[in-house]
This record gives sequence, C-alpha cells and structure tokens, in this order.
Amino acid sequence: MSHAQAIKEFLVGEFLPDVPAGELADDQDLLADGIIDSLGLLKVIAWLEDTYALNTDDTELDPESFRSVAAIDAFVVRAKAAAAGAEAA
Repeated sequence: MSHAQAIKEFLVGEFLPDVPAGELADDQDLLADGIIDSLGLLKVIAWLEDTYALNTDDTELDPESFRSVAAIDAFVVRAKAAAAGAEAA
C-alpha cells in the first residue's frame, strides 16, 4: 500500500507551503534540491514514527531512504514489514 500522498502532504505542509502536493514528483531529490536538510530529516523521521507507529531506533537510517517521496514510501513499507516480522518472532 502506498503512503505517497500522505508523505507528499506532510512534506508540502512542512517544507513547501506554496507548492500544491500534486506538483511534488515522487522521484524529486528532496536532499539535493535542498527541500530537506539535516534538521528537516529529523522532522520527517519523527512524523513517520508518529504517523505509522514505527520504531526507528532498531532501523538503520540511511539518508538514501529519505531522498524522495518514493524512497520514503519504500522505507515505510520496509519498516512496517520488519516490525511485523519482529512481532511474529
């Protein structure tokens, strides 16, 4: 299940208030384009933890996982799958 729309809405609301969510491409490089900096990355991670009930303490946080909306979406899917696997064990 894709969380891309919710991720876009958060990013636009937090970092690009004058840009409609539909104009943020899934593959736009958020780091290279300066949309998200190191402090912004912490905000994104905190929002993901709250929104998707993720515990990122046990997850390796690679900046590449936050480079684009698509990368963040894939990170959420991986983190949720890892959490589900840990609960099943």
